[in-house]
Amino acid sequence: MIPPGETRKLLTRFFRSWRLRGLNMHRRISRCLVLLGFSISLLARAQGPPQSGGDFSNNPQPNALPSGVILLKGAWSSASDSVTPLPEGGRVAGSVYSNQYLGLTYALSRDWTEKYSGPPPSANGYYVLAQIRPAEKFKGTSRGIILIAAQDLFFTLTPAGNALELTNYSKDALSPDYKVEQPPALVRIGSHSFVRFDYVSPVAELHWHVLATQIRCHMVQFVFTSRDTKLMESLIQEMGKMTLPAEAGPISGRGGGEVPVCIKDYAQGENVLERIDPVIAERHFNPVPVRIIIDKEGKVKHVHFLSAFPDQAKAITDALFQWRFRPYLRDGRRVEVETGVMFGRAPRRPTSSSAEAVNE
Repeated sequence: MIPPGETRKLLTRFFRSWRLRGLNMHRRISRCLVLLGFSISLLARAQGPPQSGGDFSNNPQPNALPSGVILLKGAWSSASDSVTPLPEGGRVAGSVYSNQYLGLTYALSRDWTEKYSGPPPSANGYYVLAQIRPAEKFKGTSRGIILIAAQDLFFTLTPAGNALELTNYSKDALSPDYKVEQPPALVRIGSHSFVRFDYVSPVAELHWHVLATQIRCHMVQFVFTSRDTKLMESLIQEMGKMTLPAEAGPISGRGGGEVPVCIKDYAQGENVLERIDPVIAERHFNPVPVRIIIDKEGKVKHVHFLSAFPDQAKAITDALFQWRFRPYLRDGRRVEVETGVMFGRAPRRPTSSSAEAVNE
């Protein structure tokens, strides 16, 4: 039998330990909520007009992960090989952003740099490719942000077939808090064509200048944000030095030549000669958007998952490599094809008339 005095001591230790554990659990939950809020803010950007933030002081990056947060890897981007270029594979090196998949090189303005890399693509194909900001040694008085983003047109939730249509849709869906300064219009910078769209937040006194083009069925955006419109115009003019594929344009950019031609919904109907359904033991109930490259013989040569759990990626990859397609002919010659397939439950589209994605 435990003496009464010892009982009180044991109870005191127990409740003290319980309170400490509760405090630690509270901290863990708080950190998880911070991370959840960070993720939701990124997904919100993917659903609406491009937003690139409004902090142009010397304050820390508002979207940086706080210290002590553990990012748990679940559904993520991956590929069947490490050699084939991916849209999210762009990097800044030597003051130049280059993206081999997009065939894009963009020399950054003096004393501008990439401070944080973007998150993985969303389930509806939105990419934050790079966020360019003034470096610490920047001497100018005006500040801003350059966001390089892309939207996969195979998986977009909006009823748009090219970069021009998608930009017009963004203008029509603009929140009442913003005001259109320049509606979407075709412009030419250097030797490249873009659709330009300008809008402003009167309350925050922030301006957004968006220039978009299309490359390999992706709308690629350059979003300039600042309070200084002269600064943004000078940055836009420097875009004339960038290199882009010759076929890039607001209504073109469907591949071909040295890269596969991209065809939406090619993995359907009579184009599919043989098909093996993936067997996934555990159900996650998440959409799994997949881009595949089909070689000239009709075999899958590359699989790119925008978002998938590891077991899903393995099962779907094993199945896709057994699919056989009708070879695609262009001008009487067989060419490689890049297309998209949606496994799982597709995200809800904003209009009921939109075509349904392939469900497994």
